[in-house]
Amino acid sequence: MTKKPSAATEGHADPPAAKLGFAGAPVNAMLSAEQKIGLYRMMLRIRRFEERSLRAYQAKKIGGFLHLYIGQEAVAVGCCSLMGKDDHVITAYRDHGHAIAVGMELNPLMAELYGKVTGCSKGKGGSMHFFDPSRNYWGGHGIVGGQVPLGVGLAYGLKYKGLKGACMTFMGDGAVNQGAVHEAYNLAALWELPVVFVIENNGYSMGTSQARSSAGELSRRAEAYGMPWGECNGHDLYEVRAFMAPFLERARDTCRPALVEIDTYRYRGHSVADPDNTYRAKAEIEEYRRNKDPIQVFQNELIAEGVLDEARAEKIDAEVRGEADLSADFAEASPFPIAADLQKDVYWEADNPGERRSGGRLFFN
Repeated sequence: MTKKPSAATEGHADPPAAKLGFAGAPVNAMLSAEQKIGLYRMMLRIRRFEERSLRAYQAKKIGGFLHLYIGQEAVAVGCCSLMGKDDHVITAYRDHGHAIAVGMELNPLMAELYGKVTGCSKGKGGSMHFFDPSRNYWGGHGIVGGQVPLGVGLAYGLKYKGLKGACMTFMGDGAVNQGAVHEAYNLAALWELPVVFVIENNGYSMGTSQARSSAGELSRRAEAYGMPWGECNGHDLYEVRAFMAPFLERARDTCRPALVEIDTYRYRGHSVADPDNTYRAKAEIEEYRRNKDPIQVFQNELIAEGVLDEARAEKIDAEVRGEADLSADFAEASPFPIAADLQKDVYWEADNPGERRSGGRLFFN
């Protein structure tokens, strides 16, 4: 896998954060010690939740697909930590990290993986369909690129209502060649909508490397639509926050879109049903894990700042592991949906018959 240059870029110019050092960027310098610890804990919660869900999958407690986010934690946490009250997030099927980053609790997430009625989507969505509208999180979507037009719709809603917010619309590098993605770029630019398209480029579209699937620089395609664009590394939380903050501020203030690319890496296969290293060398995975693991990178930075020490890091890790284990216990003890639940949450009118206005049948048994 070939990675692009490491400096964060917007067009051809380095943003101020690159000159100051990412930790010294205003958006990071304003963080208190405990806020930094909170971001570290959040990344660790994602990692330990993912690892616990993998063990449950291997024990045949989870069916269907399970797309793990291990290795990409700094992207979701860095981006979602910048959200304001009118900002929204929508993403693809590798959605666990974003769900936890916006503040969702582990119990309903693990229960959803188990297909239990206490899950965040009542056990009907599984791994690819975490949702929490109360946190402006519009979920994971199983259709490649299918969430991108929906993100434009969320941004349209913000503009229509006159709200000062932005929609971060995440996609993988495998989605960028879908026709619907380019239609979404076009409408966002044409209608001047406050959306930031975020490509999480982990180098592989399922098992196909970017070099074999996509021509040119992915973020630079924005130039064809008159949108600003940029690229940064995704293994350093400080860099992600420093890079993303100006794009979000611009979307909120000017109600205009942008396209960004964040270079990252996943340790596991496309899903856990797929092998990890038949299409890439094991040494490639280990090199990233050794030198660019996002949790270790941030831990080292916090230790160097005097914000964290090894003892507290171990304590936080133990607490987070315990939380993940408890979420599996909760999921195990929760009931499955019953047959009568099958036709619920499908049509609004079916769930609210007193306000139904349409005629005809909604379901055919």
